Amino acid sequence: MKDERTYIVTYDIADARRWRSVFKTMNGFGEWLQLSVFQCRLSRRRREELETRLRELVKKGEDHVLLIDVGPADRTALVVESIGKTFTAIERQAVVI
Repeated sequence: MKDERTYIVTYDIADARRWRSVFKTMNGFGEWLQLSVFQCRLSRRRREELETRLRELVKKGEDHVLLIDVGPADRTALVVESIGKTFTAIERQAVVI
């Protein structure tokens, strides 16, 4: 989609139950890269929806979520350097339901 942007979302959640809730929510919005880090391609509407859900889940003063705007999804080529384990880039695929 032309209006999508790429985001890296990372979070530090103090409570295990809240962490699981955030993780489950993030699975519906992006691709899991590693523990507490997701890559998301989001339209403005989906980004606002994600932010609303996260604000409902996190506890102010205890938890921390970062949404890093990397740029337009159709013009952004992420360059990831991996030290240790091999990193496999996420390929966007159509899913027929």
